[in-house]
Amino acid sequence: MKYEQLAKDILEKVGGTDNINSVFHCITRLRFKLKDESIAKTEELEKMDGVISVLRSGGQYQVVIGNHVPDVYAAVLAVGGISAEGAEGAGNEGGGNLFNKFIDMISGVFTPVLGVLAATGMIKGFASMFLAFGWVTATSGTYQILYAIGDALFYFFPIFLGYTAIKKFGGNIFVGMAIGGALVYPAISGLTAGKPLYTLFAGTLFESPIHVTFLGIPVILMSYASSVIPIILATFFASKVEKGLKKIIPDVVKTFLVPFFTLLIVVPLTFIVIGPIAVWAGDLLGQGTLWVYNLSPVIAGLFLGGFWQVFVIFGLHWGLIPVALNNIATLHADPILAMTFGASFAQIGAVLAVILKTKNQKIKTLGFPAFISGIFGVTEPAIYGVTLPLKKPFIMSCIAGAVGGGIIGFAGSQGYILGGLGVFGIPNFIEPGSPIGTQFWMVMLAMVVSFVLGLILTLVFGFKDPVETAASVTPVVTQSETLIEQEVLVSPLAGELIPLVNVKDEAFSSGALGKGLGIVPTEGKLYSPANGTVTMVFPTGHAVGITTDSGAEILMHIGMDTVQLEGKYFTVHAKQGDKITAGQLLTEFDIEGIRSEGYDITTPIIVTNTNQYLDVMVVDEEEVKPGDRVITLVI
Repeated sequence: MKYEQLAKDILEKVGGTDNINSVFHCITRLRFKLKDESIAKTEELEKMDGVISVLRSGGQYQVVIGNHVPDVYAAVLAVGGISAEGAEGAGNEGGGNLFNKFIDMISGVFTPVLGVLAATGMIKGFASMFLAFGWVTATSGTYQILYAIGDALFYFFPIFLGYTAIKKFGGNIFVGMAIGGALVYPAISGLTAGKPLYTLFAGTLFESPIHVTFLGIPVILMSYASSVIPIILATFFASKVEKGLKKIIPDVVKTFLVPFFTLLIVVPLTFIVIGPIAVWAGDLLGQGTLWVYNLSPVIAGLFLGGFWQVFVIFGLHWGLIPVALNNIATLHADPILAMTFGASFAQIGAVLAVILKTKNQKIKTLGFPAFISGIFGVTEPAIYGVTLPLKKPFIMSCIAGAVGGGIIGFAGSQGYILGGLGVFGIPNFIEPGSPIGTQFWMVMLAMVVSFVLGLILTLVFGFKDPVETAASVTPVVTQSETLIEQEVLVSPLAGELIPLVNVKDEAFSSGALGKGLGIVPTEGKLYSPANGTVTMVFPTGHAVGITTDSGAEILMHIGMDTVQLEGKYFTVHAKQGDKITAGQLLTEFDIEGIRSEGYDITTPIIVTNTNQYLDVMVVDEEEVKPGDRVITLVI
C-alpha cells in the first residue's frame, strides 16, 4: 500500500484509533471527529511529509492531504482496521456549539453526494452548451439522454439526501430513501391536476389549493423534486421516531415493525406538515438571499469573491452549499456561488507568481501540483501549501478574487447548475435551452481578470522567500545500540502456514501492507513473535501490532473482516504500550465461533516496514507451532 506509512503516522498523531469517533474525506481532506482533540499532536502532524496542513473547524479535525486523499483515506481504514461503514457513520456524537454542529451536519449530509452531483452537473452543463452552440437539437436522442443523465440525480435529490441525511442522524438508511422516494413519487405529483377541493390561507403569501386529504386532513401538495430542506427535516424527525420505537418494540419484530411504523408516522406528517413548512421556508430563504443580493450585487460580489478562500479555510463555505442548491431548486438559478467562481483562478494566479519568483525548491515542488489542481477548482493545496504560509500571496489572491466577484455581481451573472469546479465549472453558467449571452462572457472575463490580477499583484508586491536549509539526517539506532544483521520472528500461532499470496484479501495478498505469511490457526491463542512493545491493539481485539526491540513493525490480523464482529469471540490480554517477550500470550479467540459467523479465520502476519530490510525470508513449512522460526529479517 503506497500510503501505508503515512496512514500509520496520521493515526498515531491523532491519538490512535481509540480516539477516533469517525473519519471520512472530501476532495482534499481527511475529516476526523475525535473523542479528544487535545491529545492529537497537531504540530508534529503539520510537519510530516504528505500533510499540507491541519485545521479544526465545524467540530472536525481536518488533515489536509491533497488530491490523493482517497488513497490515503483507504490506507487509514486499512491500517487502522476501520470499516468503511464505521468510518463514515458520523452520527451526532461530540460536543461543540450550535454553529459547529450545524456545519458538521451540513458537511456530513452533502459531502458524500457532492462528487456525483458535480459530475452530473457537468454532463447537464455540457448538454446545455451543445444545445446553445447548435450541435444538437432539443428533440434529438443525444440531447435527451445526456440531459437525463445530468438531471436525474438533481430531480431525485430527495432520495439521495434521504440516504445521506438519515445516515448522519443515525437512522435506517433505507427508511430515509423510502421517505425521499415518496416525496417524488410520480402519482403524488399528478394529484394536483384538476379543480381543487378548496383553498387554505386564501389571499395570503401561503395560499394553498387542497386537492386531496389524508384521513380527512387536508394535504398541501408541493413539488418536492430537487428539494433540499424537506427531506433533511423529515429524516431528522424519522431518526428520532425510529429511536423511540426501538425502545418499545420487542427485538423479535424490530426488523420490520420499526420501519413500518416509522414510515406510517413520518411520511404522512411530511406531506401534511413538515413538507409544506419546509418548502415555504425554502422559498423565503431563496427570496431572502435574492433580496440581500439585489441591495448591491457589486458589493455582494466583492465580499464573497474576496472572502471565499477564507470561508474555505474555516469550513464556513458549507453553509452556502444548501443555500445555492435551494436557490437552484426554487429560483432555477443561483447568484451566490456564481460570485465566488473567480476566487480559485485568483489563487492559481498567485501560485504561478510564487513559482516564477521563488528560489526555494520545496515551494516550487509544492507549487506545480497545487497550480494544476487549482485549475480544476481544488484550491486547498494552493492555499495551505503555498499562498497562506507566505501570507502576501494569499492576500493578493483574495483581492483578485474580490475583483472577479465584483465583475460577476455587476453583470448579474448566475449559475444554473451546481456542476464542476474550476474550468469544469464553465458550463454551470449556460442557461439550459437558451443561447449564450453577455452574462456568460462576463463570467469568463471575471475568470481571466482574477487569474491575471492574482499573478501581477503577487509579482509586484512579492513575498518573503523562505531560505532553504540543508536537510539534516538523523541516524536510526536500535534500542540495543548494536548493529543487527538478522532478526528472527517466531510463529505466534499453531496451525497451517500458507504463502501470503494465498490469503483471501488483496490488501494482504498483494504485499501492499508488507511481506509476511498467513497462518490458518488450529488453536485460538495468539502469542508475541518477538521481544518488543505493543504499539496497537484494535478495540475489537482482532488485530495486534507490535514493534520489536530492533525496530521491526509486525501486524497480526486474526481472520478476514473480523472487525465486523465488534469484539465478539476475542479476549485481549495486552494493551498498547505494554513491554512483551517472545511467546507471551496477547489474545485468545474462539475459532469455531468466528467460523460459525461465516468469517475466514486465516491470520496474516505482516512486517509492515518491509522496505527497511534487505529481505524478508519466510520458512517453507506446512505446519507450525508457537515458538517455531517462521520469518528472518535481513538488515
